[in-house]
Amino acid sequence: MKIREARSSDINKIVEIITLNNQFGITEVDGSEAMQRVINCKAAVFLVCEINRKVVGTIRGVYDGSRALIHQLSVHPTYQKRGIGSSLVMHIISKFQQLGALTVSATITERNAPFWYRIGFKKTKAFLVGNW
Repeated sequence: MKIREARSSDINKIVEIITLNNQFGITEVDGSEAMQRVINCKAAVFLVCEINRKVVGTIRGVYDGSRALIHQLSVHPTYQKRGIGSSLVMHIISKFQQLGALTVSATITERNAPFWYRIGFKKTKAFLVGNW
């Protein structure tokens, strides 16, 4: 297992993985062009996990100088339950800490909340999201 920065050549596989996990929302946010914008964004941390040179998982988030937030974690269904998600989370937390983040939050759903609790995240105040 190798965790590294996402590259443009990974985009199709990343979109495939998030689609298989029903995490693909709208093209403007989760499509190929959006993934390229994330790769180019200086505030973003965008990692992939490879097994045998095949991208099998991804995680992305941002650090704004004060707060770090994991936006999305996705592991190919065939490779779930092997510690890949936990490894991706630990790697992105390490990256955020290197940048100066003291805490890391995550955007979660009720379905994946048990995973986040299991690896040490705790529930805090909820917030609203606008969709313009």
